Formats: sequence, structure tokens, C-alpha cells
Amino acid sequence: MVETDVALRQTISTIEGAIGAALVDYSSGMALGMVDGGGGLDLTVAAAGNTDVVRAKFRTMEMLGLNDGIEDILITLSSQYHLIRPLTGRGGKGLFLYLALDKRRANLAMARHQLAKIETELEV
Repeated sequence: MVETDVALRQTISTIEGAIGAALVDYSSGMALGMVDGGGGLDLTVAAAGNTDVVRAKFRTMEMLGLNDGIEDILITLSSQYHLIRPLTGRGGKGLFLYLALDKRRANLAMARHQLAKIETELEV
């Protein structure tokens, strides 16, 4: 198992194109850990804003009667990908990993795969 700060640094160093990562509590919107990969993002604002996205998706799924889990939520911008991955492992309820990627340098499929692997190794 890997501690939060180590896991976030690993995320930035192993995922090509990563420009920022955070572990976020979506009940409060607070980042429990952040690593800026040189992307210049305000990760505190990103954590709070993406909390609204996660909450809205869970509410919508409930209203639709969908009894399923979210693997990840992808937001595609003209120059970036933003990945949100709600944690499903023990101790991870109410938390999500947030990853911002430079679209020109990132391989989205590999980023999703590596983020899932990091989730399994994360100790919360």
C-alpha cells in the first residue's frame, strides 16, 4: 500500500502528460493531497469544482435508478483531459482521484489504466 502523497507523486511521474493530480473528499470538496506537475492549475479550485461534477453524477444515477458504479468521468477540453475516478476500495468511500492531462502528450487509455492501478495501491 502507498500513502497519498507518494501515490500522487507517482501519478505525476508515471503518467505521460500529467499536469496535476489530487485526492479529493467529495462530501466537503477539500483536497486531501495535491501535486502540481507544472500545469499551472489551481488544484484547490479544481478539487472543489469537480466535487460538484461527482455529486451531480451520483444524484443523476440515483434518479435514473442506475444501480452501477462509476469507473471514471472524463472531461475533454481543447487542450486537456480531466479524469475523475471515484475510489471504490476500502476506506475510499467519498473520495476521488483527479488527474489533469496535457492532451497533446497524453495517452488517454494508458492514463486510465495507470490511474486504476494507482487506486488499487493507494492507502487512505
